[in-house]
Amino acid sequence: MSACGYTVRPLEKRPNTMTDATMTELDARGLDCPMPLLKAKRALNTMQGGERLRVLATDKGSVRDFEVFSQQSGHPLLSSEERDGVFIHVIEKLAVEG
Repeated sequence: MSACGYTVRPLEKRPNTMTDATMTELDARGLDCPMPLLKAKRALNTMQGGERLRVLATDKGSVRDFEVFSQQSGHPLLSSEERDGVFIHVIEKLAVEG
């Protein structure tokens, strides 16, 4: 349990069956804005370019938050959808050449 009283499962790495990219899942259900996005940013900081992050959120504001974050950060937002009150966002870590 976190300091805010919410329970968040640790990040779980699992293969994405659609592609060879690694998919990490972040369960941010029950967290209010801006926590789903902040936790996603933290997770992306630990990932390699090309890896994907799947975020589960119940905060309606997360739809706009992830759209704006993608535009500003350059990390492509591959999909955003709602299923039974859960918003599912898939974002890909920008591969930095260098």
